[in-house]
Amino acid sequence: MAAVTVALLGGESSGKSTLGLALTHHLNALGVPTTLVPEHLRAWCEREGRVPLAHEQAAIAAEQTRLIDAAANGEARVVVADTTALVVSAYSELVFNDTSLHVTSLAQQGRMHLTLLMGLDFPWQADGLFRDGPAARTGIDALLRRELQAAGISFQTVYGPAEARLQHALRAVGVLLGRPLVADDPLLEAGTGRWSCENCSDPACERRLFSGLVSQRPA
Repeated sequence: MAAVTVALLGGESSGKSTLGLALTHHLNALGVPTTLVPEHLRAWCEREGRVPLAHEQAAIAAEQTRLIDAAANGEARVVVADTTALVVSAYSELVFNDTSLHVTSLAQQGRMHLTLLMGLDFPWQADGLFRDGPAARTGIDALLRRELQAAGISFQTVYGPAEARLQHALRAVGVLLGRPLVADDPLLEAGTGRWSCENCSDPACERRLFSGLVSQRPA
């Protein structure tokens, strides 16, 4: 892929779209040409007026991948993907007990330069678009962690309010681009863009580390 690709993963109402829009806006404002790839599933549901059936999941996942690949081979320096095929695959397992999409979706996920998993501290909100509830969000989170870890795909988990998540993402993208995107960033100076444990499956541990790093930031 020509562009740096950033995948935002998580279940419904976990903050993917909020972070995706903010990150895209800020990167463009900083002079980094950035394209946002929206969630194809959302557009599909809005068009069809319903949630997809089991046999429709594969095509939705494939289209999400196609959209990301097309953007990554365009003019953008950074492509921000508001979900990937892996989220569709996790949903297929959770709802339909179908794991057949995992192999393909993990292969695509492994090509992403940065994977950010949304923490579960964002308040769940219904938006009128066929949402399944907080339990489904938790289930998707568990499946995503399991599959990422089993495949050896590195990821970072982001917590906190929208601004804190944005700062985390900017730091991580800055490391990939080789330039600081946040002023006076001690993490970049230390050569790491992480605020959370890579591949950590313990949310409590992630929150402790996140809190510690925030407290170390200069006033």
